[in-house]
Amino acid sequence: MFWAGEPPAATLETLSNLGFRCGQLAIPGNLELDSRTLQAWKKALADAHFTVYTVFAAFEGESYADIPAVKRTVGFIPPVTREVRELRMLEVSDFAAQLGVRSIATHIGFVPEDTNNPDYLAVREMVRRVCDYAISHQQTFALETGQERADVLLSFLLDVNRRNLAINFDPANMILYGTGDPVESLAVVGQHVVSVHCKDGDWPPPEVPGALGTEQPLGKGAVDLKGFLSALKGIGYRGPLAIERETEDKEARLRDIAEGKKLLEELIAI
Repeated sequence: MFWAGEPPAATLETLSNLGFRCGQLAIPGNLELDSRTLQAWKKALADAHFTVYTVFAAFEGESYADIPAVKRTVGFIPPVTREVRELRMLEVSDFAAQLGVRSIATHIGFVPEDTNNPDYLAVREMVRRVCDYAISHQQTFALETGQERADVLLSFLLDVNRRNLAINFDPANMILYGTGDPVESLAVVGQHVVSVHCKDGDWPPPEVPGALGTEQPLGKGAVDLKGFLSALKGIGYRGPLAIERETEDKEARLRDIAEGKKLLEELIAI
């Protein structure tokens, strides 16, 4: 998974040098998705023979500092930003379609468990509208895991009741948010998974209420990576594995991604 904020050709050159030929393109909330941006990415992808299979939307004003911050700021949950974020999601869908990408994804935020909660009802309708728009581009709309238990996510997905609504499964997020064992959670929602993040992390410290867990390089956190890959095979998943590593240290990020790629290749070969 890589971000669109840097020059496209340089970004893809770095990824190609690491041996990657496909990935998920994440769109920063402040990136202008105009014709100039579109043409730059089209040309760079064609020149690098690189395939984007999901365009992932982030939004301005989101904070992942801790769980209360996520609840206040992330995704479709904050009422004050719903209208602008829905329009942005549609814009991302258009951008993806023009790149020939048939999958969009995002974090929609902490969905209330109470199905009569006004926020639950508003977000459900918002997701339905995004799905209905995305289907006009023959796209799936994938919700990323982590901010709710797998059973809650499944219940929401079934309630939305759109055939192109799916799941982008991130095992580390289940741990970082303390919402469930990734392998057990995959068994609950597996039939709806269309894309996967390979990411690792540690559980939240119990002595710090509201804290998130700490992301770690792949293979160095609490995710049972071997068990997770086995579970993916068990549900019949045959799609790409997107390595996600978020750290401000660019050199460390590239090193961790390269090491994560090697680890995955070794585990898959077993």
